[in-house]
Amino acid sequence: MRQLILGGARSGKSSLAERLAYESGLDVTYFATAQALDAEMSARITHHQARRPDHWALVEEPLSLADALLAQASESKCLLVDCLTLWLSNLLMLEDESRLRVECDALLRLIPELPGEVILVSNETGLGVVPLGELSRRYVDEAGWLHQALAQQCERVVFCVAGLPMVLKGGAL
Repeated sequence: MRQLILGGARSGKSSLAERLAYESGLDVTYFATAQALDAEMSARITHHQARRPDHWALVEEPLSLADALLAQASESKCLLVDCLTLWLSNLLMLEDESRLRVECDALLRLIPELPGEVILVSNETGLGVVPLGELSRRYVDEAGWLHQALAQQCERVVFCVAGLPMVLKGGAL
């Protein structure tokens, strides 16, 4: 099963994804896309690390996500990616502007082919006003297009608000 879990900051999306991964009964590999570029992000990373079971495998991959997923995938695993919007941000900040499209296309080609379970976590950024800056608008656009494409590929799509999951597609939780 492929699941896409969307929500705003502190919406409960990561906690839900971690619970679903744990309940899968499979060996879990957690893919962390964040980079500790400042103290605030370091604190967020520490918070996420403290919640995860020690026996889960960890892959830290800020850019080449499709390659990392392919290297770890198997029928006996649950792959949990947290989060896609941080991954997009990392790619948007590269000098090589073509890398974003290459990596997104690779991910979209790979997701339907991966064995085992896949849980993708991402921030829903399209609910507010249109951002003022060009880079911010591109980020919102890229996230929205990625989410739409992944939602088509996933069997379940969930939107989290205030810790409450709402299933948008697929079976109940």
